[in-house]
Amino acid sequence: MSEYTDRAEKNMGKCLDTLKANFARVRTGRANAQILAPILVDYYGQPTPITQLAAVKVPEASMLVVEPWDKSSLRAIEKAIESSDLGITPSNDGVCIRLPFPKPTEERRRELVKECKELAEEARVAVRNVRRDVNGKIERDEELSDDEQSREKKSVQKLTDSYVAKVDELLKTKSAEVMEI
Repeated sequence: MSEYTDRAEKNMGKCLDTLKANFARVRTGRANAQILAPILVDYYGQPTPITQLAAVKVPEASMLVVEPWDKSSLRAIEKAIESSDLGITPSNDGVCIRLPFPKPTEERRRELVKECKELAEEARVAVRNVRRDVNGKIERDEELSDDEQSREKKSVQKLTDSYVAKVDELLKTKSAEVMEI
């Protein structure tokens, strides 16, 4: 592999990682600890991620349990979850916070699939942007002959096709997961 395909693969891999992270935040009927990752708690005046303040467990498929290590932060964690746009009402029992994940309706699942398709399209565009940038660098490289430039571009195109196929496969898997009752 050349330096161009290495650079393209590295950047396309980042696009795929971003898509996986975005898919993890799409709320299905299943409990997923990743959904709490972007929520920050005001802990002694510092915005702190929930995962640094508590153990997040999944005791059953439709329930998350947040157990803070410092019990005095329980109320702050509950407040942060309530003020986030998760749409889940936390229940505080004085020891831990339980987050029940209700099963989405058929209509809501279709909306979630549409959201997933939009995220996948953004990832495809990002992968194609990587291809465009790398192809531009190949064209500006005066040390490469026309044949070498053509070979490099074909190699980058193959890589692009494989990453777009990976995005499509991730979308297919996530859509099936969302539509599952």
